[in-house]
Amino acid sequence: MQKPQERLPGARDIYERTTEGVRVRVRPEFREDQSDPANSYYVWLYHVEIVNESPRTVILRTRHWIITDAQGRITEVRGAGVVGEQPILRPQERFEYTSGTPLKTPSGFMHGFYEMEAENGERFQVAIPPFSLDSPHAENRLH
Repeated sequence: MQKPQERLPGARDIYERTTEGVRVRVRPEFREDQSDPANSYYVWLYHVEIVNESPRTVILRTRHWIITDAQGRITEVRGAGVVGEQPILRPQERFEYTSGTPLKTPSGFMHGFYEMEAENGERFQVAIPPFSLDSPHAENRLH
């Protein structure tokens, strides 16, 4: 059963969702030092923590990101694993990584899912909560 998106109370810009016992927590971070607003180039890092709170071992097989900028342009990113890995998570184990994305607008949002595989070969999707990409250059913040 999928729990609705949550923004953690008291935590600035941390988003979390649990699907089938796998918790995904994301913290986006605008990178002024890598951005060039004069040329409509804005960069964010996103820090991801995946925790297997289920009783079974799972493997992260694929990722599917949907990235939307402030003008509604959508970019989809699909591929094997994350940051070159397909981590195996035993019960109560966690995996953390950091990646990034550029946008042509000063704000946007991302969401998606991971395809996981259980020990018995069953594949299932784990939701990545929608999260906002807001820079100090945005006139209107999305969240």
